[in-house]
Amino acid sequence: MQVPAHFEYERATSVEHALNLLARWGEEARVVAGGHSLIPMMKLRLARPEALIDINDLAELAYIRLDGDHLAIGALTRHADLLDSPVVGEHYPIFHDAERLIADPLVRNRGTVGGSLCQADPSEDLSAAFGAVGAIAVIRGQSGERTVAVRDFHVGPYETVVGPGELLTEVRVPVRPGGGSAYEKVERRVGDWAVAAAGAAIWLAADGTVQDVGIGLTAVGAEHFVAAEAEDALRGQPASDESFALAGRVAAEHCRPVADQRGPVDYKRHLAGELTVRALRRATVRAGG
Repeated sequence: MQVPAHFEYERATSVEHALNLLARWGEEARVVAGGHSLIPMMKLRLARPEALIDINDLAELAYIRLDGDHLAIGALTRHADLLDSPVVGEHYPIFHDAERLIADPLVRNRGTVGGSLCQADPSEDLSAAFGAVGAIAVIRGQSGERTVAVRDFHVGPYETVVGPGELLTEVRVPVRPGGGSAYEKVERRVGDWAVAAAGAAIWLAADGTVQDVGIGLTAVGAEHFVAAEAEDALRGQPASDESFALAGRVAAEHCRPVADQRGPVDYKRHLAGELTVRALRRATVRAGG
């Protein structure tokens, strides 16, 4: 039977309490919320924290609200709540698309938005979706609060800019009128990690050209979960199948998939391009184009 190495367990009662516990335990502490990634890693002893800080009681971090010019999503928001939120669906249906494809109801009822981002798994869905819409991560420590673009949040596989003694508290998504968004994913079976996935958010000018666009990719080795080169190729171009096909080719060329049990490199690269095109088409329809 696989069991974790010895660790201390602390249950935080507030954000300040959690930050105090993180400061006390230092780099050897880990935060747990849903636990669907951390606990299995601990059982395999791939993660061996000296202290586990449970933040499940922090209701102050579980919310979705329209706050001025952005959607504010608390880090402890469960996947199921993001999926069920009418305000999220109204402004960014990409999140409803993605959440329907994340794991299963048991995981979605327990897993959290912040946990997914902080795990930084290369095949994680929300990182690509948040990257596509230009979201901002709010990180809090004892010295104060700072913000980081989600596109700069991940520094490598399973690594983020959240430092020792810090906590991701919120994700802010700019609300911009006239846009559309969508998420497309290929998986081996329902609820599995992606073989490849793409998310797109698009805003059209009055003449039908692409005023702005965001393209997120997951499971194909895209830097920071986004296809920046494909975005650059599409801005200012007509919102047409030809332009989308070009963006798909550029996205496929610049990603760096690796061969594994989910497929060879060429197949994943093909999927990156095709799913980019599908997401752009559906996002454009939702934008009224």
